[in-house]
Amino acid sequence: MIDRYLTPEMKTLWSEANRYRAWLKVELSAMQAQAEAGEVPREAYDTLIRKSQADPLDQAFADKVAEIEAVTRHDIVAFTRALTERYGEEARFIHHGLTSTDVVDTAQNLLLDEALGLIIAETQAMRDVCRDQAVAHKHTPTVGRTHGIHAEPMTFGLKFLNWMSALDRDLERLEAARRRIQVVMLSGSVGTFAHVSPEIEEAVAAAWGWQPAAVTNQTLARDRHAELMTTLAILGTTIEKIAVEVRHLQRSEVREAMEPFGKGQTGSSSMPHKKNPILTENVTGLARLLRGNAMTALENVALWHERDISHSSAERIILPDSTAAASYALRRLTGVLRDLVVFPDRMLKNLNDLGGLVFSQRVLHALIDEKGMMREDAYAIVQRSALRSWETGEGLRDLLAADPESPLSTEELDAAFDLAWYLRHVDAIYARFGL
Repeated sequence: MIDRYLTPEMKTLWSEANRYRAWLKVELSAMQAQAEAGEVPREAYDTLIRKSQADPLDQAFADKVAEIEAVTRHDIVAFTRALTERYGEEARFIHHGLTSTDVVDTAQNLLLDEALGLIIAETQAMRDVCRDQAVAHKHTPTVGRTHGIHAEPMTFGLKFLNWMSALDRDLERLEAARRRIQVVMLSGSVGTFAHVSPEIEEAVAAAWGWQPAAVTNQTLARDRHAELMTTLAILGTTIEKIAVEVRHLQRSEVREAMEPFGKGQTGSSSMPHKKNPILTENVTGLARLLRGNAMTALENVALWHERDISHSSAERIILPDSTAAASYALRRLTGVLRDLVVFPDRMLKNLNDLGGLVFSQRVLHALIDEKGMMREDAYAIVQRSALRSWETGEGLRDLLAADPESPLSTEELDAAFDLAWYLRHVDAIYARFGL
């Protein structure tokens, strides 16, 4: 991921040096279990722990691995040789009985677990902002739109409540995907434990509070990663759903809410008046990236026989990029929602702009329920006046009052055009969320 879309935390997490620190954690965890089982010298493990704590792996080590890999054309071989150069002869007991993917896949799970922890925290933060805004605008009337056309009155807070509920589901999926990735694989070549016992894998998993992979070939099954990536893609659709709504509300013709516009910010190089929804447009684009990468993850599931590395090159891109993009997009959109500029007066104006057309269903029900009309006849009366209102701009209530076929009294028309009717169950909806 380019620096432009990296949070500081994700940049550190996916750095080369940190990747090698994760590899070393796997290697030393396995070595600890082997030392406790008497399979490698305890003194060698203790020495390596002491040296690794005093001299942690850094970018200089990553550069050394790259230098060796230019010759070996094998990253784990380069890694273990660089460890020997850095920490001495005790490093010969590292990687005992393991194969490359034991280390790479398990370490990758460590990084993904940490990345998901960051994403979950960002998602929770946005969920909390949606909750706060839902409460703040619980009774702020606005017009609901279907197909982009005015439909009926609602409250602005209900938009946030819907987003909060969607984020709750995203959090459930993220937690499930995180649990699925919290597995240790230390089963050796083609997954037979021929050179490392199952007890070593189980000991490492227990120490981490994870699960041992029940059975593998020589890689962790990539359905786990596909689940993670599709979960991020679904999260991306939630992000995009919210962003698109903000973008629509900011349109000049609507102008009910808008992104924060900072002091000194400019909207256009040529038109000084512009305030563009660039933040939400940006996260809309990142959501597309998440969906595209999810497709690659699905294609990574089918590998040849016990293993190949057709998935590897793709994962080096899509896993860091998708977790980084999700974290960045969440943080950016959370800021937008927290500091959203809201125009309640404009909402009320827009609600009333169509001369009461948004109250047509209430009138329809009044004709059916209170006057006993057949639905088809009642519908014809309301639609006739509504279509004329569209064409002439005359108010629907006035047209109905003048319609000789409409039997509604002045009082009944007043009741039918009462905004409060449409908002009377808002508190009951909020109560479902304890709000």
